[in-house]
Amino acid sequence: MKPVVDVYFSFRSPYSYLATPDLIKLRASFEIEVKLRPVLPIAIRAKHLVFDDQQGKQKAGYIILDSFRRAEYLHMNIAWPTPDPVVQNLETFEVAKEQPYIYRLCALAIEAERRGKGIDFAYEVSHLIFSGTESWHEGDLLTKAIGRAGLDINELESAIHQQGGEQAYLAEIQENQNNLEKNGHWGVPTMVFNAEPFFGQDRIDDLCWRLDQQNVAAR
Repeated sequence: MKPVVDVYFSFRSPYSYLATPDLIKLRASFEIEVKLRPVLPIAIRAKHLVFDDQQGKQKAGYIILDSFRRAEYLHMNIAWPTPDPVVQNLETFEVAKEQPYIYRLCALAIEAERRGKGIDFAYEVSHLIFSGTESWHEGDLLTKAIGRAGLDINELESAIHQQGGEQAYLAEIQENQNNLEKNGHWGVPTMVFNAEPFFGQDRIDDLCWRLDQQNVAAR
């Protein structure tokens, strides 16, 4: 069995998006399995950590400033998604009851991981969402992005339907969230190797150092 790195990932997180090129490189550099573990965005999963105190706007503003600055440093395109994967009033931070995007994205991602293409899915879909494509959910944009990951959206959606629909995936999403907390963190992206968490887009180099230290074979 190859060593496993679990990647706890949100499709609303700009930092998760920024991590995807290095996750691809990580997988190419070591004899490991890099597994995608989708979690719900913090606005749905743990809204109080960012949005429900007096510094909510300050925290949200800093996340946007810092992630856009980091994208510039990495020479990656970035724009806040239209539509936002989470339907939320960014003035009041109220989260809508109806969420037409994020549960579908998580279910598709879980099915992609079951086919061994989770990280490829995360790379292509997060680039579609965050790199400046407006109305990423319309037409065949998502279909083509998933195709670039080596997957067929119709096969994924058929599997989701056979499992009972998007709501049937909530238990696995919740398990991912529980495991993220058990491994000592709450944020994304968090990479976990041997129960040790590495939080943040800029901690993959640290993870590579640990893999070297543990004599994980290079490719």
